[in-house]
This record gives sequence, structure tokens and C-alpha cells, in this order.
Amino acid sequence: MYKRIVLFFVLVLTFISAKNQPLALHPKNPHYFTYKSKPVILITSAEHYGAVLNSAFDYEKYLHELNKTGMNYTRIFTGSYVEIPGSFGIQNNTLAPETGKFLAPWKRVNEPGLFEAEEKFDLSQWNPDYFTRLRNFISLASRLNIFVEVTFFCSTYQDANWTRDPFNPGNNINNLPGDLGRRESNTLQNGKLIEFQKELVKKIVTELNTFDNVFYEIQNEPWADNPEKGMRTLRTLDPEQGGWFKWAKKASEASLEWQKEISSVVVETESELPKKHLIAQNYTNFKHSLAQVDAKVSILNFHYVWPEAVWLNYGWHRPVSFDESGFAGSSDTAYLRQAWQFILAGGAVFNNLDYSFFVGKEDGTGQNIAPGGGGANLRSQLKILKNFIESFNFVKMAPDFTTVYHSPGAESQCISEQGKQYAVVFTGDELEKIKLNLPKGNYNYQLISPLNGKTFKKGFFKQDKNEKRELSIPPFKEMIALRIVAN
Repeated sequence: MYKRIVLFFVLVLTFISAKNQPLALHPKNPHYFTYKSKPVILITSAEHYGAVLNSAFDYEKYLHELNKTGMNYTRIFTGSYVEIPGSFGIQNNTLAPETGKFLAPWKRVNEPGLFEAEEKFDLSQWNPDYFTRLRNFISLASRLNIFVEVTFFCSTYQDANWTRDPFNPGNNINNLPGDLGRRESNTLQNGKLIEFQKELVKKIVTELNTFDNVFYEIQNEPWADNPEKGMRTLRTLDPEQGGWFKWAKKASEASLEWQKEISSVVVETESELPKKHLIAQNYTNFKHSLAQVDAKVSILNFHYVWPEAVWLNYGWHRPVSFDESGFAGSSDTAYLRQAWQFILAGGAVFNNLDYSFFVGKEDGTGQNIAPGGGGANLRSQLKILKNFIESFNFVKMAPDFTTVYHSPGAESQCISEQGKQYAVVFTGDELEKIKLNLPKGNYNYQLISPLNGKTFKKGFFKQDKNEKRELSIPPFKEMIALRIVAN
């Protein structure tokens, strides 16, 4: 009796402990997340990373809109990188605050910097207003069940943005090397800047340690800093550009060494703190089979991703993330297709840049001039995907390359728990019938529109033996999803 009582209390304490831990890898399937003892997939169409550093942005209205539309994830930059108005063809850009509205982690001093006389920074002094806003943002997101990816650093991309960057020697009073350029700032060859960068990471990790809805990314798009020095590239097809070849760049060795140093700072800082958070690393665009993964890294981030990125890296037993889309024009369908294909390939995260969010339009109703789209309609469609995948016991599912035997006129992605549950998406507009490989059993099926969530067709069939099962497909536009569950 005593042993049973002890076991009962151990189980209760274990359950309570799990309820009070940060987002983590699922113990039974580390390709997905767990939170408060429940499996989690992260899906969103969210603003352009400036919600905290842009003091004019009403983040409360923004987070409530995400929550209302079923989005459970957003990504923020810390203020170590900022853009200038007009960057990347974005008219209303949350990451490019108006002059005087850029809120950074460091105190400003009464001395003009390089960009429109905005005051310089003292990188040795923290700005309490920034950290108050950061904590309040994360706290509200937590109450609204929204997870926040906190990206410490970012490539600078172009000289124009470097003129506003806090790490530019002309924008701070900390005697950084006068010849320090944007390409060297996120490497170990940046002089004493690395010490200020480490202190920033320590400060943010310490400030946010009590929150469970946070994970960290080391650097956004590290391949953009050094396109000529030590850069290895992967030539690949870009499906959004009509099949033209593009270069999917990987980070240079100098950047990778620096990223390892930053990830070590996170781990070392949290070793003396109560909670441990996941670390993500951003690798490349499109797809690549990663030769190495830092043991401290738990999430594999890609941008503008092909479904193959999941399959090529499945053996690393980590969530693969579609960490950014948003440069494929204004059509919702392009991003919806990307999301369905990636999640049903076995991905765990999808993030679209939603340019309908900006200062004055934090409710996501804005009309913007930008390289991408977004808006209420896309967010409602992504919620259909989120509801669809959450209707399965998806942590028991894995990429499936055998169930769809033939889908003439359409491409397919499938995850399944063989003999029990199957989630499939078909993209194309010529599909009239499919053939499936299914084991013996009784099955319910449902064909659903990813565009509006309506059911095209549903039914039941009995599979008497291992033979091809043919299903006729009703007319549809762009995409159709198939749900099969054993009865």
C-alpha cells in the first residue's frame, strides 16, 4: 500500500512538473512539440518581427487578433537589427520604425548617430523601457496561448540598413573597431563586439526564463552576411519562380563558429536558471540535407521551404520548421499551399509574413505594398489546416511514401500511422481518381477543401485484403485534403 501511495504522488508531481515547463520536444516523437502535456504544432501568419522594437506598434491589439483567428505563434527580433523605411519593397514595415520609434535593448546617449540623427547607443547600459515592453509582450502572448520565437540576431543584408544598426561603430559610443562592417558583425572576427552580443543574450535569456511560451533562434538568415567569403551554395529549383534556378545559400564557416558560441551562451546561462528553453538554428532556403547539427540545437529552421527539407533531415529527430515565407506575391493560395504541403510532409512549424499587420492596422486589416500578402482570409484558411492536423493523434504519425500509390495530375504529401490514421493533401486541378495502398481494415474517409473547410465527400469502405483502393475525387480548385481513419 505504501509503495502505491508513493507511486501515486510521483505521478502527480510528474504531471504538475510537465504542466509548468517550457515548450519542449515531444518525448514520444521529437519531430513535434509538447506543451502542458499536450502535443503542439505551430502555425501562423504574423507580422514582420517588429512588434517589440517598434514602440508605435500596438502589440496588444495584434496578439488578440492572432488569438482570435486561431494563430498560435509569432516571431520577434530583439532590436540588434533594424531596417529603414522602404527596405525590401515593404511600404508599411513593422521592422522599420519611424524615426524616434526604434526601441532597442540599450540606452541612448545625447549624441547623433548615422541615421537621421537618431541618438547613439551605449551598449554597456540596458534600456529598462525595452525590457518592460519585451516581458509584457511575452506575458500577454502566454495568456493568449501564443508561442514566441525570439531571434537574437540577423544578417544586415545591405549597407543602407547598416547605417541604422546599433552595432555600427558610428551608432554607439563603445569604441568598436572603426573598420567593423556589417559582414563581420556576426562572426568571431568582430573585435570586442562579441562581448556585447553575449551580454545581450544573457540578459534576454535571464529576463525571459520564467516564461514557458518562448524559444530562441540564434540568427536570422546567416547566409546573407558573407555571400563571397567561405560561402558554400546549393543550386536548387524555386517553385515560386516558374522553375528558374536560384541559389540557396548556406552560412559561411565563420558564421557557424559564431553561432556555436552564441548557442553555448544560452545553455550556460540557463544552466544556473530554473527553466531550459529550446534553441533553433536557421540553415538555408528551400532544402538541404544537413551534414551536422549542433547538439545544443533542437529546432531546424529553413526559409521558403520545400517538403523535401523535412524528409532529408528526418533522421536528426528534431522538429523541422518552415520559419519564413512571404515573398511569393499577394495570392493567399501560394502560402496556403506551402503550409499544407509542409505540415503534411511531417513539418512542425509554419510561419508566413503577414503584411496586413502594421502600425495603425494592428488588427490585420491593412492594405500594404509588399512582396507578399496576408490578411484575415489567409489566417482563417490556415486555421482550417491547424484544426485538420489537430484532429489526428499526429505525434503517432510519420511521413508516408507508400499509401498514395497513384494520383495522376496532382502532387501529394502524406503522414500516417499505418492501418490507423492518414492525412493527405493533393495539389493540382486535374485529379479525378486516386489509388491507395491500405492494409486490411474498415475505414472512414473524408475529402475536405483547404480553402474553406467544407466537406466535398465522405464515406466508409471495407478493405478485405492488401489491394489497391480506388477513390473517385470530386471537382476541386487548387487543393484537396483527404482524411482516413480506421473504424
